[in-house]
Amino acid sequence: MAIQRMDNVLIVVEDLDAVIAFFVELGMEVEGRGPVEGRWVERVIGIDDVRQEVAMLRTPDGHGKVELAMFHRPTAISAEPKDAPANTRGIRRIMFAVDDIEDVVARLRGHGAELVGELAQFEDIYRLCYVRGPEGIVVGLAEQLR
Repeated sequence: MAIQRMDNVLIVVEDLDAVIAFFVELGMEVEGRGPVEGRWVERVIGIDDVRQEVAMLRTPDGHGKVELAMFHRPTAISAEPKDAPANTRGIRRIMFAVDDIEDVVARLRGHGAELVGELAQFEDIYRLCYVRGPEGIVVGLAEQLR
């Protein structure tokens, strides 16, 4: 048996509203938002006495999703170092295909985003960059050249 699809990526955040606004500016759509608590979630994530607020966002094509969680209880733990470099173990970024990379970067800057490195071109195939947004979240942007 094989997997059916990749369903979503979870990002734990402190300022849910700011991170939602960042991903909405990127072009994602809020699918739902609400509280999550109770024994079932405690059993799934292995943490007792959980109370969190969760927002699910989806890409315009409906296939990709990002789940954002803000923990009210227990308090979320910060990873170190805060702005880890690209060679740090673990998940470093989420990559999105975009139509106009310069426009997307400019709009995300309005939400505090900064380029991690530079906007670069890979042969005549892609223009690529990494952007660090609120709470140090890194997204990769890829514009396919025609």
